[in-house]
Amino acid sequence: MFSKILIANRGEIAIRVIRACREMGISTVAVFSEADREALHVNLADESYCIGGAISKDSYLNMDAVLSAAKATKSEAVHPGYGFLSENAEFARLCAENDIAFIGPNANIISKMGDKDMARRTMREAGVPVIPGCDLVENLPHAKKEAEKIGFPLLIKARSGGGGRGIRLVNCIDELESSYNSATSEAAAAFGDGAVYMEKYLNPVKHIEMQLLADNFGNVVCLGERDCSTQRKNQKLIEESPAAIISETTRKRMIEASVKAGIAANYRGVGTIEYLYDKDGNFYFMEMNTRLQVEHPVTEMVTWIDLVKWQIRVAAGMELSFKQEEIEFKGHAIECRINAEDPYHNFRPSCGKIEMLHIPGGPWVRFDTAIYQGYEIPPFYDSMVGKLIVFDKTREGAIRKMKAALCELIIEGIVHNASFQADILSAKEFVDSTYTTDYLGAYL
Repeated sequence: MFSKILIANRGEIAIRVIRACREMGISTVAVFSEADREALHVNLADESYCIGGAISKDSYLNMDAVLSAAKATKSEAVHPGYGFLSENAEFARLCAENDIAFIGPNANIISKMGDKDMARRTMREAGVPVIPGCDLVENLPHAKKEAEKIGFPLLIKARSGGGGRGIRLVNCIDELESSYNSATSEAAAAFGDGAVYMEKYLNPVKHIEMQLLADNFGNVVCLGERDCSTQRKNQKLIEESPAAIISETTRKRMIEASVKAGIAANYRGVGTIEYLYDKDGNFYFMEMNTRLQVEHPVTEMVTWIDLVKWQIRVAAGMELSFKQEEIEFKGHAIECRINAEDPYHNFRPSCGKIEMLHIPGGPWVRFDTAIYQGYEIPPFYDSMVGKLIVFDKTREGAIRKMKAALCELIIEGIVHNASFQADILSAKEFVDSTYTTDYLGAYL
């Protein structure tokens, strides 16, 4: 097992990793930007080092600075958390070259699954259902030819990157040329790669993801699903496990397909297979995230498996101590992302000093956060200030518990979205679990 781990991240995920390491008896090293000198992870880690300016590219995305800190502190491994360098194949490769364990899959796997066209091919060959579409298109005439085969509406999607960039919805042939040109240009600017492919636009759909955990001995287990369909502009707001609308038969098929996907990718560590699920009960592979997800706590709640600890154990060469048939799913968990933004004024970001903080309590209520009373939220990073997670025996009980916890959460000094989340939980579509990825737009 590792004796010291450097955490190449900030915010609540850095706190989450520090907590796991402390429970495992592992020393931690925090890195931070100039803007994060007073951040909680800086004070909680055993050692802390400034690696650059407030802008991410000067600090948390600065691979040389992170690696220099790891070598200077004799850290045996780096935990990237999520975001920043967590899915950067070059960083994983550099870690390996410097004899530092990267707590995640190796560079080859990250590259293979990060190439969405290659990922689709890999899944298709493994027998995992993929969205009808085509492989990379070479030029506009080729795109027009393939579009006629696929039919409209369709999506043009960038091979690289994420965050909704390089994606265009095309409703008819007349829209194809402008959409193709803008998608390829945006992808080239954002990712340095303008390659795109196309697939049928499925709507309405649910966004269902399956949690994988794999070791270095060929063992791959699937820890069930999360319904992540409550989204605004492709950004998730509420996640829950299990997905109430999925039958046991379909769940079993999705678990089997996800294990196949993990084996086909030769996967190691924690990863997530994302699917689109249509009204007829069909599911289609969308992409694979080769990292820990923001919403991993809901899976931990219903399986009682600590994903961060197992991430570390697998990276240290340990074998999984359980098989697929031993995984038990109990109860229901819901997570609400608490963002520093004003949902009633076009989701305007909010920064400022936390004047008062009261965190909800009670059985099976968890608040993962890095804020504290007196902390000043900087304007340089993402707006999420915490994740509120609850667990109950039933979905109805979990919804009631989450509403109560949201009412109890007090964060004074900034505007946040807790009351908006409570409103969503009361919406008919959420209560009866018929909500899809586009329902929140209509709700707003």
